Amino acid sequence: MTQRQYFGTWRTKLHHSSPSNIPNSFRKLKPYLDECDIIWVGGRLRNSNLSEHAKFPMLVPKGLHLAGLILRHYHRCYLHAGPRGDGSVVARVFWITSAWNEIRKVIHRCTTCTKWAAVHPQPIMADLPTSRITPSQPFCHVGIDYGGPFTVPESRQRKTKVYKAYMALFVCFATKAVHIETVTELSTEAFLAAFDRFIARRGVPTDVYTDCGTNFVGAERHLQTLLGLEKEKNVVINDTTCNWHFNPPAAPHFGGLWEAGIKSAKFHLKRAIGTHVLTFEELTTLLTRIEGILNSRPLTPLSSDPGEIDCLTPGHFLIGQPLVALPDIDLTLTKHNVLT
Repeated sequence: MTQRQYFGTWRTKLHHSSPSNIPNSFRKLKPYLDECDIIWVGGRLRNSNLSEHAKFPMLVPKGLHLAGLILRHYHRCYLHAGPRGDGSVVARVFWITSAWNEIRKVIHRCTTCTKWAAVHPQPIMADLPTSRITPSQPFCHVGIDYGGPFTVPESRQRKTKVYKAYMALFVCFATKAVHIETVTELSTEAFLAAFDRFIARRGVPTDVYTDCGTNFVGAERHLQTLLGLEKEKNVVINDTTCNWHFNPPAAPHFGGLWEAGIKSAKFHLKRAIGTHVLTFEELTTLLTRIEGILNSRPLTPLSSDPGEIDCLTPGHFLIGQPLVALPDIDLTLTKHNVLT
């Protein structure tokens, strides 16, 4: 009855004449009528071992009540499968025109699928702070965070004592460059020592952003005491003072930049050592190599232009090229007619 209602204009032509008189959209389906005057989809699978319905599915028009009943039936029988799952099952028995759109409508109207597909509303992110979008020198605005702990033995001997080591990560807000230091404990003195090593190689930052860790708070108080005394204040140049900014308590999302840096460093660290235990020297060497790899990541999408063989990385702001790049050959004394 559904086929007579929907395909009534050319159903009689299919019954009395050749398929060339039917519309082009249905001619490619090679339809034919059986003895019960039901339209089936033809094909070249007549000699296959499949069932008759799988070889020649029944043609069902879209948008009618019968198509919705069939799709809802198989959607429930196969435990609320997705569009591809429902489509592959239905195609073994019925050929529904524009089946993909019809299946999407059925899944969209399914109450159970709608309930389980619901997601929590995501708040709109706030504007980026000024330090993230203002051009500045590398490591002028720095975020600091700790990662670990990592088990480190005292020596390579058997049954040696082990202790914990940590990774102190410094990330630049403007260039996204990172600097990694290895720290043996979570004390203010250990952090100040790592901070001094960072300043000796990267310069004094103007602003430092951290969370509310006790070692960071202790370092900030220690520097305030140091700069508050007149004797020590005369030694320290005014231009080398840095401002400390602490995140609100229980708000790790305020430090998303350095949290992402810790995640990236652990990504390489876990895949490089797995479950192996490294000494302090080996761990320091590996973390330094990871620092070079992170500083060689592209900041912009790679270009498909063969003339652009390089992309912008944090290493370009530090040494003018990626840190993992091979050194160029000196060609200054080579004749020009030899160069390619």
